[in-house]
Amino acid sequence: MERKSGKPNRLVHEKSPYLLQHAWNPVEWFPWNEEAFDKAERENKPIFLSIGYSTCHWCHVMERESFEDEEVARYLNEHYVSIKVDREERPDVDHIYMMVCQAVTGHGGWPLTIVMTPNKQPFFAGTYFPKDGKWGRPGLLDILRSIREVWDNQRDKIDQTVKRISEGVMSQLSVHDKGELTTATLQNAYQQYLGNFDPEYGGFGSAPKFPTPHNLLFLLRHGVLEGEEKAVKMVEKTLDAMRAGGIYDHIGFGFARYSVDREWLVPHFEKMLYDNALLAYTYLEAYQVIGKPQYAEIANQIFRYVLRDMTDPAGGFYSAEDADSEGVEGKFYVWTPAEVKQVLGEELGSLYCQVYDITEEGNFEGHSIPNLINVQPEQAAIRSGRKPDELLSQLEEAREKLFAHREKRVRPGKDDKILTAWNGLMIAALAKGAQVLGDERFRQAAEKAVRFIFSNLRREDGRLLARFRDGEAAYLGYVDDYAFLIWGLIELYQATFERSYLEVALTLQDDLLRLFWDDAEGGLYFYGSDAEQLIARPKEVYDGATPSGNGVSAYNMLRLYHLTGRTDLAEKAEQLLHSYAGTINHYPPGYSFSLLALQAAVYGFRQIVIAGEREDEQTEALLSILDEGYHPLQTVILNDPRQPLADLAEHITDKTMREGRAAAYVCEHFTCQAPLIDPAELRTRLWAEPAQK
Repeated sequence: MERKSGKPNRLVHEKSPYLLQHAWNPVEWFPWNEEAFDKAERENKPIFLSIGYSTCHWCHVMERESFEDEEVARYLNEHYVSIKVDREERPDVDHIYMMVCQAVTGHGGWPLTIVMTPNKQPFFAGTYFPKDGKWGRPGLLDILRSIREVWDNQRDKIDQTVKRISEGVMSQLSVHDKGELTTATLQNAYQQYLGNFDPEYGGFGSAPKFPTPHNLLFLLRHGVLEGEEKAVKMVEKTLDAMRAGGIYDHIGFGFARYSVDREWLVPHFEKMLYDNALLAYTYLEAYQVIGKPQYAEIANQIFRYVLRDMTDPAGGFYSAEDADSEGVEGKFYVWTPAEVKQVLGEELGSLYCQVYDITEEGNFEGHSIPNLINVQPEQAAIRSGRKPDELLSQLEEAREKLFAHREKRVRPGKDDKILTAWNGLMIAALAKGAQVLGDERFRQAAEKAVRFIFSNLRREDGRLLARFRDGEAAYLGYVDDYAFLIWGLIELYQATFERSYLEVALTLQDDLLRLFWDDAEGGLYFYGSDAEQLIARPKEVYDGATPSGNGVSAYNMLRLYHLTGRTDLAEKAEQLLHSYAGTINHYPPGYSFSLLALQAAVYGFRQIVIAGEREDEQTEALLSILDEGYHPLQTVILNDPRQPLADLAEHITDKTMREGRAAAYVCEHFTCQAPLIDPAELRTRLWAEPAQK
C-alpha cells in the first residue's frame, strides 16, 4: 500500500486491502461498526456509506478525485459520518444497499454511494460521482451540500423517502414468487438464450459482455440432454471467441472480468478468482463434450496462472488482481511493436505482432492488447509458409520471453485476502481438472486449499468464516461460503473418493440448512441466523457474476441425495426450487444454476457404486472408465471395505466385491443392475445406455 502524507484514519487497523487503500485519506473513515452509528446518532449526522473493492478501477478514480481531496474531506468530516465497506468482506451489506441503488436509480455498480440515517435506513443512492459537476451530472460536493441542506431544514422529506424505500424495496428483498418448475422452464430458458445470442462474436447481448460461465454450463447440458446441437454450438462459439479476445491474457494466462466491447477485445483488466474458477470448470466440461484439445489447454493455462500468481504458500487462493498499475488502467498488459521487437528481435517480433494484432496505431489508447480475433495461428502458418507445429513452437518461445519481460514491469495490485466462497469455486474447478486432465498437481492444490480453509476459516464449533488475511479470520460465513465450498468438496470426493470430503460436505450442508433456511417461506437467506441482523435479511436466487448460493445449494443437495440416499436433502432441494419457481419462470436465463438443479431433478442422476479397495488395479481400471466421456448427471461412490461408508450411504451396504474382485454397480433411482467386473463391459453399459431421458 502506498502511504499518503498526513496521518492515517481508523481504517489503518483493518485487514481488508480495499480499506487499507483508504487508510491515509483525509476523510475520517470508519469501518462498518457500532462506533460509527453511535457517533452519527449522538451528533445527529447522516451517514455517508461508500462500498467498493480493491481492484475496482472507478473506485480508484473516485478516491483520487474526491476522497484524497481536502475540500471534500473537510465537508464530509464536518457534516457526515463516513463509512467504508469492502463488498467482498461484507457482501451482506453490499447486497442490501445495491438493491436499493438499483431500485432507486435503475442501475448499480461500484463504487456504490449511499447516504442513510444513523439507524441504517437509506434515502439516497448512486455509484461513481466526480468531485465537481459537469455535463449536467452533479458532482459529489453538490450532492453532499444539497443533502445536508435537506437534512437540516426539511427532515420530513427524508423521512418520506426512507419510508418509501423501506416499503418499496426492503420489503421485497426476501420475497420471491412460488410456483412450479417443469421441462417447459428449461425450454423457455434455451429459447431466450437463443434469442439473445450474438452469432458473430458469441456471448449474449451487446457490450459490455461478461463471461457468466454458468450460462454456458446450462447450455452444454441442455444440448446433450435434449439433443439440441445449437445449444452446444452457442457454447463453442462463445468459448472460442473469449479465448481469441483480449479478455484472455495471452501472455500470462487467465481471464479478465469482462469485455467493454462486443468482440471481447478490450477487457476491464482486473482478474477475479471466481471468473477463472468458473471458466476453467466450463472449458473442462466443453472439452468433454466437444473434444477440442485447446479447451483442455485453456483450463490448464488458467490453473497455471492461479497456482503461479494467486496462491498463498499455505494453500489458499487470493481474490483478485487490479486493472491498474502506476495509476493507469491496463498498463501492465499492453504492448507496442517496438517493445515486442526489442524483446524478441526483428523476425520473431514481426511474426508475433502479425499474429497477435500488435500494431503502430494500437487497439487500446495507442497501445495493443494481444488477441487472436482476426488471425488464427493455423492460418498464419499457411500464409508464412510454416508448418502449424513449427509456428506454435515459435509463438510459445515468444510468449515465454514476453512474459519474462513483462514480469519486470510494475505489477497491478493484488488483493491477497482469501475468501471461503471463491476458494470453494477454485477447489471445484481444480478437482474437476484432476478428473478430466488426470493431473495430480490439481488434486494436490485442491486438497491443500481445503486444509487451509479448515485450519484457518472454520471455528472449533464448525462455523465457517468468510475471510482470512494477515493471520486473521473474520466475518461469519454467508450462504455462498457454504454452498460453494460444499460444491468443491463434492467435486473433490468425485476426484479422490476420500470419505472425509463427503462426510464434511454433509456436515456443512446440515449446518447451512440450520443457519440459513427460511422455515416460513422456504429458501436460504443470504446471512445466517447467528450473524449481525441488518435492516433486511435478503434471499437471492439470481445468478450474477457468480451463481447464487440458493441455486448452487439446490444442485448440491440433489447430488448429495444421489450419493447418500438422504431423502431429506432431496425434499429440501425441491422445496427450495418451489419457493423461487415463479421468480425463475419470469426470466429463466437469469437463474442458470437453478436450471442446472432443475435438470438434475427432471432427469435424475445415474448412480454408480464401485466396490473395491482404492489402490487395487481392478478398482482403478473400473474408475478410469468413469472419467471417459461426458456424464453431467452421474454420481460415483466408492465402497472400499477398508473405509466403510454405510453410515453415510446406507444404500451401498449390499454393493460389495464379487469373488474377491472389484465390481461396478450401475443404478438408476437406487435400483441397480447386476454387478460388472470387466471394465470393457462397464464401458459398453455406460455408452449403450444414456444416463438421462
